[in-house]
Amino acid sequence: MQEFEPVQPERFDEDNVVHAIEKLIDRCRDGEEIYADAAKHVHDRGLRERFAEYSRERARFAKELEAELEHQGRWQTTRQGSVSGMIERTAYDIKRVLGGGDDAILQMLEDYEDHARDAYLQALGEDLPEDVAGLLRTHAQAIVGAHHYMKMLRDRKAA
Repeated sequence: MQEFEPVQPERFDEDNVVHAIEKLIDRCRDGEEIYADAAKHVHDRGLRERFAEYSRERARFAKELEAELEHQGRWQTTRQGSVSGMIERTAYDIKRVLGGGDDAILQMLEDYEDHARDAYLQALGEDLPEDVAGLLRTHAQAIVGAHHYMKMLRDRKAA
């Protein structure tokens, strides 16, 4: 009779997992701020509501990622977003103030979604536990959908 040997869970480099999650938390915080600012300044009421919803969604993503960090036994040390996100917001503010209007807002949001999508794809390329990878895939789908929406809006305005 063969003995049952429990399968040992696969070991992951905890530092890589934590680093990937922390980068995504910062990216989500950037998105939360960018969309909230866009909602304040865009002229179209429908877009204002959509952008406010995207801001709340990014805040929810950050909270889910923070919960995953806690599950990994770590605590998030920043709630500010990334330095690159701050630079992006500053460049966007300058364009908007100089008269870029809704076009500048849409371009900035599409650029943000490019960077967010790339950050999620990079994280998904890491060796991650399946539950973490599943959460990231869910977030990435929403981010890609928002990116396509921004691109469609920008292309429609250009036509």
